[in-house]
Amino acid sequence: MSGSFLLVAIIGILGMYVQYQLKNKFKKYSKLHLQNGLSGKEIAEKMLKDNGIYDVKVISTPGQLTDHYNPTNKTVNLSESVYLQRNAAAAAVAAHECGHAVQHAKAYPWLQLRSKLVPAVGISSKLASFILIAGIFTVEAFPQLLLAGIILFAATVVFSIITLPVEYDASNRALAWLENKQMLTPDEQSGAKDALKWAARTYLVAALSSIATLLYYLNIYNSRS
Repeated sequence: MSGSFLLVAIIGILGMYVQYQLKNKFKKYSKLHLQNGLSGKEIAEKMLKDNGIYDVKVISTPGQLTDHYNPTNKTVNLSESVYLQRNAAAAAVAAHECGHAVQHAKAYPWLQLRSKLVPAVGISSKLASFILIAGIFTVEAFPQLLLAGIILFAATVVFSIITLPVEYDASNRALAWLENKQMLTPDEQSGAKDALKWAARTYLVAALSSIATLLYYLNIYNSRS
C-alpha cells in the first residue's frame, strides 16, 4: 500500500468521524431552544437587516443540510428544519448563511474568487473522474491522459482550499453578530459556536482529502514504468 493511498484512507476515516460528530452536535443543539423564541428565518432576516442588506430574501428549501446562500438570485436558502425551528443549531446555520450574504455585500475577495471559479470547476469536476479512470488503465501506453485528468482534478483541489477562508469567515461573522446583538444566552452562544466549529471542520477535511487524492494520482503517474 503506497503512502499516498494510506493518507487518503486515514483522512477518509477522519472525515467519517467529523461527520459523526457534526450530526451529534446538531442533534444536541437542536434540543437547546432559544429563549428569544426566534425561528431560523427570523434570525436570518434580522441579521440581514442589521447589516443593511435589504435585497436578499430568506426562503425555505427542501431536504436536510441543504442550507446555502445563492449569490446569483440573492437568496438565503434554509432547509425546512432550520427555517422553522427555534433552537441554537437553527440560529447558527441561519446566521452562517447570512454571513455569506454579508460577504457578498461587502465584496469579500475570497468569495468573489470562489464565485468566479464555480463554472470552470463545475466542468472540470465532471470530466476529471472519467479521464482519471481511463488514464489509470492506459497510464503505460498513454500517460498524457492521466496527466490531463490530474490537471482537471487539481482545479477542484484549489477550489476546496479557497472554500476554507470563505466558510470560516462566514462563521466568524455569524458568531460575532449573534454575540454583539446579544441574540443568544451564553449557553446558546456556546452551542452555536460548537456546531459551527464542527461544520467548518467538514470543509477542512474535504480540502485535506482532495489534496491527498491528488497526491495519490500523482504517485500513480510518477510510478509508471
